[in-house]
Amino acid sequence: MRSGLKGIVKKGIGEMGFNAGGGAINWFPGHMAAATRAIRNRLKLADLVIEVRDSRKWIRYFDSRKQDCIPISAHSKSSVQKLLEVVEFKLKEVISREPTLLVMVVGVPNVGKSALINSIHQIALSRFAVQGKKKRATVGPLPGVTQDIAGYKIAHKPSIYMLDTPGVLVPSIPDIETGLKLSLAGSVKDSVVGEERIARYLLAVLNTRGTPLHWKHWNNRKMDGIRYESEEKHKYDPKDLRPNRRKSPSVSDVVYVENLVTEVQCAMYKTLAEFNGNVEDENDLENLIEQQFEVLQKALKIPHKASEARLMVSKKFLTLFRTGKLGCFILDDVPETNTVS
Repeated sequence: MRSGLKGIVKKGIGEMGFNAGGGAINWFPGHMAAATRAIRNRLKLADLVIEVRDSRKWIRYFDSRKQDCIPISAHSKSSVQKLLEVVEFKLKEVISREPTLLVMVVGVPNVGKSALINSIHQIALSRFAVQGKKKRATVGPLPGVTQDIAGYKIAHKPSIYMLDTPGVLVPSIPDIETGLKLSLAGSVKDSVVGEERIARYLLAVLNTRGTPLHWKHWNNRKMDGIRYESEEKHKYDPKDLRPNRRKSPSVSDVVYVENLVTEVQCAMYKTLAEFNGNVEDENDLENLIEQQFEVLQKALKIPHKASEARLMVSKKFLTLFRTGKLGCFILDDVPETNTVS
């Protein structure tokens, strides 16, 4: 971890109860302990276990370790079909002797297990004679939506059931930054750490990596001052950043969110490009982050006199990050594959 980022982590999060020695942490929910026991008991019955990870660049690493790793998106039918083909291949021998098969899906909270299962349901309807009314796994933007282990039939002859399990974490974390990464990824409820602390960590990561400087190359035309006609016609609503399940967003809504993202990226780029300090220095980095909170408040169109402006900035900025509006990121340092024996 870079020195500036390391200082921000220690100073801002040190009192939160994250045990740097890897001991027990007080935010570990009771239902996770129960879910861990339930998963362990059902493992002996499972014919195949699928672990869902937000892996991205880790794929090459897993391949180098001869571990099966399939890049998929729950919203991509072709990639989910590829997963089903692997499941069938893995269960080929078992299918010949077992009339009923059980596939368990596991992973940390909010990693996308339920969304994946729902996509598998849809594909299974067209591929197999699924009996009975199809049940959908509950999907939500916050961790802890799935509270119980639920089984869903996805195929008939042979009967294949898939278990959707609650997201679980280890009862201890190795260091403070690991806890922050989990929080930033949405695997830990924001209330445990606090939105502002998580946002400060995100800003520290982006600044030390120089990410805003790359946004200039991705958004040259927009960041040079192009404005859309709908920008002034569209009234700002915090709900614009939330997924709408009832209706598809209009062209105006999409353009408005794109403009909002551009404003945020432009503000971040400008503050970092004009920054005369050293992001490796803890104090300089803190000053930069404070300045960025101010420009983000303006870019996100949050009222200047709002009593909870800092909290609102943090929530909106984290939403943009978690919904992929700011681009794709990996928070871990991926090991070199050529060093793996």
